[in-house]
Amino acid sequence: MQARYDTYCGLYCGACPILAANERGDEEWIKKAAEMKKCKPEELRCLGCKTEVTAVFCTDCKMRLCAQEKGLEFCLECDEFPCSTLMAFRKDASPHHSIVIKNLEAIREKGVEEWLKDERSRWSCPGCGKRFTWYSEVCSECGTKLYNCKDEDKDLVDP
Repeated sequence: MQARYDTYCGLYCGACPILAANERGDEEWIKKAAEMKKCKPEELRCLGCKTEVTAVFCTDCKMRLCAQEKGLEFCLECDEFPCSTLMAFRKDASPHHSIVIKNLEAIREKGVEEWLKDERSRWSCPGCGKRFTWYSEVCSECGTKLYNCKDEDKDLVDP
């Protein structure tokens, strides 16, 4: 099964460190992350929330379950968009969640394929092109300072 980087809520899973570790088969990283998260390594198996292989954090996601129940590809298709659940997620303590509304609006405007192309570029090092994850600060390949989700969160204007 291939990973999917689009989500119901507008996150870009291509920048998720858990999904990235799964794609590169980094069992040691997954084991350490499971210890930190106080879960089993098998609970961190993930290929994206729109696949059958989802990490423990995504399996019971309210937005995922709601969109699946309603037969939606994205929360933006819902009559209640943006609902209180999505807005609470967007404003929680995780900086990588803050971009979801902006991303969903970009998906509506550009279409998912163009958005995915833009996100692949956005989450690739401007110095060498190596893919990086939400909280990476410096490229592990070339040392370039990266614009990560914490930086992005500070720059976002509330919708």
